[in-house]
Amino acid sequence: MSNAETIDLEAARAVAVNVCDPELPFLTLGDLGILRSVEVHGTTVIAKVSPTYSGCPALDVIEQSVHDALAQAGFNARVERMMTPPWTTDWITEEGRRKLEANGIAPPGNTQTDKNILFAKTAVCCPQCKSENTIKISEFGSTPCKAQYQCNSCSEPFDYFKCH
Repeated sequence: MSNAETIDLEAARAVAVNVCDPELPFLTLGDLGILRSVEVHGTTVIAKVSPTYSGCPALDVIEQSVHDALAQAGFNARVERMMTPPWTTDWITEEGRRKLEANGIAPPGNTQTDKNILFAKTAVCCPQCKSENTIKISEFGSTPCKAQYQCNSCSEPFDYFKCH
């Protein structure tokens, strides 16, 4: 993109928001709410992302994926990491929550309305049969941001996207 061209901010945002999460490839960064903003400074598109938690092992891959997607779309791009305010599961969109459940992962509750989920709530709704007769098997599931549960009604194991 030359200096004389006007950068299409909406097009840049559409590219960045549709980058898929490397650990949950059925979710976009927009679904997860970790794409904080897309801005234009001079001739550079700056995408700002927040990790789901400070030790997220996928963050470098996410940042590189956003950079690469913007560059492939013709933008001079830079990706910046935002640590404050910290990301919260409340930022997962309704579409993201629907996709989690459709892929067998119990979506997190709302931290603003259900404080019990921050403090060892053990009963989580099974994404398969919708029973709340579940038990936590392990604090960590397939990724550090998920816990492993099992449903006592249908016997299926499943991940729960931890609330924070």
